[in-house]
Amino acid sequence: MPGFVVKAERDQLVKDRMGALGEKITGITQEADMLCVHVKKDALHDLLRTLRDELGFGFLTTCCGMHFPGEAQDFGLVYHLHNMRQGHRIRVKCRTTLNDLEFQTATDLWPAANWMEREAWDFFGIKFKGHPNLKRILNMEDFPAFPLRKDYPLEDPTRRDKDDKMFGR
Repeated sequence: MPGFVVKAERDQLVKDRMGALGEKITGITQEADMLCVHVKKDALHDLLRTLRDELGFGFLTTCCGMHFPGEAQDFGLVYHLHNMRQGHRIRVKCRTTLNDLEFQTATDLWPAANWMEREAWDFFGIKFKGHPNLKRILNMEDFPAFPLRKDYPLEDPTRRDKDDKMFGR
């Protein structure tokens, strides 16, 4: 197939291009069958644009939040991108702290990021600067918590209809 780049060549091409971002890239690892680029928060949007415009990763598969309580950078985002022409996928990870939970929106790069970013806001409390309609997508607007954070209780503490004696507690 003309112009088709094999996986090893693609990985080297990505690594070479990421070298241009210098210290903004905190690591490039191989996670199972997917190349993973770890990037500092202030370079995330530039990296995503580079992957889309220069390396052909034109399809955003996933954007979702991460929570790792107890770690120095306990929150983050992970993006999965797909180069449909070459059949390659790549993962991009970016970490931050609870006190700095705002990222630049990727809706200007991929309109599909709209709902994914709303979900990250709704369930993790991650804000997206420049998002056209950042509001909760599944929970009520006045819901006081972010249920996919690992510090969220497994059982609803507001329920009054449960008698714990019935459950052996």
